[in-house]
Amino acid sequence: MTRFERWAIWSTSVATFATGVIYLWMKYLLVNSEPYAVVNHPWQGYVLKLHILAAPLLTFSVGVVALRHVWRHVTSHVASGRRSGLLTAVVLGPMILTGYLIQAITHAGWLKAMAISHIALGLLFGVGLLAHQFATGGAAARAERAEARRRRRRQRRKHQARLQGTGERLPQQKI
Repeated sequence: MTRFERWAIWSTSVATFATGVIYLWMKYLLVNSEPYAVVNHPWQGYVLKLHILAAPLLTFSVGVVALRHVWRHVTSHVASGRRSGLLTAVVLGPMILTGYLIQAITHAGWLKAMAISHIALGLLFGVGLLAHQFATGGAAARAERAEARRRRRRQRRKHQARLQGTGERLPQQKI
């Protein structure tokens, strides 16, 4: 993953997870002293709106890395982080679907089922993403990949320098 992709995944995941947990706390765990209050906290509506704004950005950032990271690692049978990565990827679809259905369903029973499912899947996604970070080695793995990229760039520059001496041209490659 590129630095931008990593930043996009983590920033949107943290924003979505944090607003979701804060909203969960405000809606279900706080008790308002006013018996006829519609909301339990004055910021409850704003936190929900932030969650609804952050979630599509998470969906987009996952879409950005789906082919370059997820699919590549699934097809290459990379062992490190495989279970946590697959858990996170599998949970993501139902989590997005239940989040959408919460906004579309009006039947009280189905709405409660979607809310409980969305909360459970969201917590599972957050735990799975953290587990994936630790399973793949975190900073040590990133440092190793960065060193491998530097070696490839050095080799490419040496090769280009040799080709310039002969008049040939090296085709451009994506990094």
